[in-house]
Amino acid sequence: MQQNAALIVVDVQNGFTPGGQLAVQDADQIIPHINQLGPYFDNIVLTQDWHPEHHISFADQHAGKAAYELIQLDYGPQVLWPRHCVQGTKDAELHPDLNLPQAQLIIRKGFHSDLDSYSAFMEADHKTTTGLAGYLRERGIDTVFIVGIATDFCVAWTAMDACKLGFQTFVIADATKGIDLKGSLQHAWQDMLAQGVKRIYMKDLLAQV
Repeated sequence: MQQNAALIVVDVQNGFTPGGQLAVQDADQIIPHINQLGPYFDNIVLTQDWHPEHHISFADQHAGKAAYELIQLDYGPQVLWPRHCVQGTKDAELHPDLNLPQAQLIIRKGFHSDLDSYSAFMEADHKTTTGLAGYLRERGIDTVFIVGIATDFCVAWTAMDACKLGFQTFVIADATKGIDLKGSLQHAWQDMLAQGVKRIYMKDLLAQV
């Protein structure tokens, strides 16, 4: 790939793969695809969900609430999740099959106890930045290809923020896996495409390179 392009690998962690505390069905099956992409990119960024023990997004922090309920917080609607990817635990570790030793940066997100973070660029209040946009711009990168877990949450929010921030943005559909919570996967794709994200597939990308 050209020097102005980066691969962003979202949350390929034990917690989101089979056996994890917020496992996405068959999410481990996309890891070989992501590993296959690695050699084609000089610029690779990984993200890692990195929650404190008492994170506001955990259902067990809200009396009478259950996982996957929607509540309102100061910064807007928040899905409540099972406890997952707690800092320093095996659940939070990158999946052992992920093989991208050439990755230069790991962005940890969701580490503020009172604020969730899906996007690699912006936390859920839509004001607090992770610094990733500045990092990419300083390196002359204007195009991003996004893969990882979950398509309808962290991947989608990352992609839409990338578009809003002026990056040409592609999501490699068969190198992502979604939760699909009450139709969330279809809605996420509709939102991404409406905001200018381009959907491509492994065969399309590899045919070009």
